[in-house]
Amino acid sequence: MLDHTMTPALDYHALNALLNLYDSEGRIRFEADRMAARQYFLTHVNQNTVFFHSLDEKLGYLLDEGYYEAEVLGRYDRAFLHRIWEAAFARKFRFPTFLGAFKYYTSYTLKTRDGKRYLERYEDRVVMVALTLARGDEVLAMRFMDEMISGRYQPATPTFLNAGKKSRGELVSCFLLRLEDNMESIGRGINSALQLSKRGGGVALMLTNLREAGAPIKGIADQSSGVIPVMKLLEDSFSYANQLGARQGAGAVYLNAHHPDILRFLDTKRENADEKIRIKTLSLGVVIPDITFDLARRNEDMYLFSPHDVERVYGQPFSEISVSEKYAEMVDDRRIRKSRINARAFFQTLAEIQFESGYPYILFEDAATRANPAGGRISMSNLCSEILQTNEASLYQEDLSYSRLGTDISCNLGSLNVAAVMDGPDFGASVEAAIRALTAVSEMSAIDCVPSIRRGNDEAHAVGLGQMNLHGFLARERIHYGSREGIEFTSVYFATVAYHAIRASCRIAEKKGARFAGFETSRYADGSFFDKYVSRDWLPVLPDVGRIFAHVTLPTRDDWAELREAVMRHGLYNRYLQAVPPTGSISYINHATASIHPIVAKIEIRKEGKIGRVYYPAPFMTNDNLEFFRDAYEIGPEAIIDTYAAATEHVDQGLSLTLFFPAEATTRDINRAQIHAWKRGIKTIYYIRLRQTALEGTEIEGCVSCSL
Repeated sequence: MLDHTMTPALDYHALNALLNLYDSEGRIRFEADRMAARQYFLTHVNQNTVFFHSLDEKLGYLLDEGYYEAEVLGRYDRAFLHRIWEAAFARKFRFPTFLGAFKYYTSYTLKTRDGKRYLERYEDRVVMVALTLARGDEVLAMRFMDEMISGRYQPATPTFLNAGKKSRGELVSCFLLRLEDNMESIGRGINSALQLSKRGGGVALMLTNLREAGAPIKGIADQSSGVIPVMKLLEDSFSYANQLGARQGAGAVYLNAHHPDILRFLDTKRENADEKIRIKTLSLGVVIPDITFDLARRNEDMYLFSPHDVERVYGQPFSEISVSEKYAEMVDDRRIRKSRINARAFFQTLAEIQFESGYPYILFEDAATRANPAGGRISMSNLCSEILQTNEASLYQEDLSYSRLGTDISCNLGSLNVAAVMDGPDFGASVEAAIRALTAVSEMSAIDCVPSIRRGNDEAHAVGLGQMNLHGFLARERIHYGSREGIEFTSVYFATVAYHAIRASCRIAEKKGARFAGFETSRYADGSFFDKYVSRDWLPVLPDVGRIFAHVTLPTRDDWAELREAVMRHGLYNRYLQAVPPTGSISYINHATASIHPIVAKIEIRKEGKIGRVYYPAPFMTNDNLEFFRDAYEIGPEAIIDTYAAATEHVDQGLSLTLFFPAEATTRDINRAQIHAWKRGIKTIYYIRLRQTALEGTEIEGCVSCSL
């Protein structure tokens, strides 16, 4: 038990630290953390918050001083503003943990320009986001506020941080750019990365189409320097665009496994790499087609193909070619220069680098492409490996102006809290509200500094609805993560989300009389996307799962058939609807387990700036249900993969899948997990974490721009 006679003398930091010390009965001191949150408000937040006598006084000050955007508030009459603020504060929101409160007040709330005093409470931020995204619609604004203040829906960090503020960054999370095999595209790509990073976004770039080191330029042999110098330029660019000193820009690069520079690419992350090639802050991703696994299974060599020659022969960039389909043909084509390495040795090298650094991310190219309902090849992902969309090359004049404007990708993200949505009054209404909020972000975004990004967004209206708190919810319901019940719940839950997300997008399309560009050639248009949903019901079979869903109206195959007809008739407004990011700070604010992966520790230890160590208890954990909170290292990669596979079947984009291994794991264990993931239809693998090197007390800075 907690000694209440001693705790008043302890400050909030000391109270929070008691989470790391068992009491005399060997129990975790959860009450100490709740007291820490209260103390934080009493001794810090309340003392440093600017006081206003009324809402009118507060809004007048924030508008006059240029803190709030007048256009947002000007869309509503004053009486409604009073109603929505009163409704928000009437909910009496309280942070259940110290870290949740600390994260909000250090990272999200509006502060005075000297950074010393707070101008918003949590309710203020929620209301301003709701007002911004509703764009004058009072009913929708109240609905958005209710979803957020109840913890059912949470916009991504850029949206939640910036909405309604006069001086702000973009509302979107991160960006994906493709580079072509010419200096104009490379130059324009670096400039675009600078512009986007300056605005607070993480940027991923595809390098697959760049010619390899030693390739000819204008017919002169051994002239190309390959992809590594471009990587160094990008790394320096992100370091320079450091977002007002808040943190360095965050970037990632993706390269196909059959690119001749692939081993040099991987070597840049070795601990003993030469400083001339070592890449310290740029994230790496490898694009692996099915044929690579087939070659490794047969213990054969894998050929690496010159992108310049492939484009010359096929008239298409390397990234547009299915290596799996064209592999034998390209091997036999004498016009294509090639080299070879042993396929198993390649996977061994991959595991070694992941063992050392956690990188590279992996994109299973063919799995992602097969599962893409919009059609087209998926050839790269983003900084957190959950965005899987098609892109189109731009062509440039010598002065870097466009001769043909292509399409690049932006990520509009937000997440549902599994537990809060399951507890909520209307599952479908929460999903629809989230899709409408995300669509608003897409429609309000105009990234004119990179025209290909703007065109891609304008044509696709792509959004990424994510999830968090899966482990917390399962544990609360006394279901083990990775169990039969846990996996069935995940499948039924994500199928239900998919139904309501598609229905919401169809309703938007019908109302606006507009569809995403390319809808006519998608698997939505001919109805084939719905085949698996109309041929069987995705309903609970196991009793415990049925009990959990007893109060939720689940779609039957007849509901899916009706939705198929509506989509074929009216179309969809959003080309992409779901993507599950890793989530980060927002999970703590929502008191949720991150994303849909297991907890990394029952009591997580984090390093938070000057305050030092902070302790965070897993949501819904008590001293009586600890057995359901096995951490990710105990659960192991196979159960995590199986859980993600159950979700992946219903997610049109990707899921940030981090794999966790015990201290005694070997590279062979990593390879086994990669093969298991590939066989289960997983589309991407994010980080690899080993217990002895896992940074459990730190935050992965590279994820911040596009995580929640």
